[in-house]
Amino acid sequence: MNRYDEFQKFRSELNEKILARGSLVTKRFFTLDEKAYDDGALDRSTKELLGLTASLVLRCDDCVAYHLDQCVQRGLTDEQILEALDIGLVVGGSIVIPHLRRGVAFLEECRDAQA
Repeated sequence: MNRYDEFQKFRSELNEKILARGSLVTKRFFTLDEKAYDDGALDRSTKELLGLTASLVLRCDDCVAYHLDQCVQRGLTDEQILEALDIGLVVGGSIVIPHLRRGVAFLEECRDAQA
């Protein structure tokens, strides 16, 4: 199983367990997180790019992977995604470079999974 499939399986299984055991607070937070990315004044694609940039700055590899997958599913181009990653690099500085590397590798896996 490749990293993309492992990520999807792990995320799905653990989210299911968390929501089955979680309190009302947990369930509301998960719903808030989902609804925050709905189309509004900003469309979902723009919000996914914002989430990707923030995730890179926060150095959360799981979050970067999630938002990369969402960006690919939304039909964003590599050029659009890489510009968002550039913003994260400028804001976050050199400390985000390892996360950028893993993100670009995961982007390639997302593209392969969509093919």
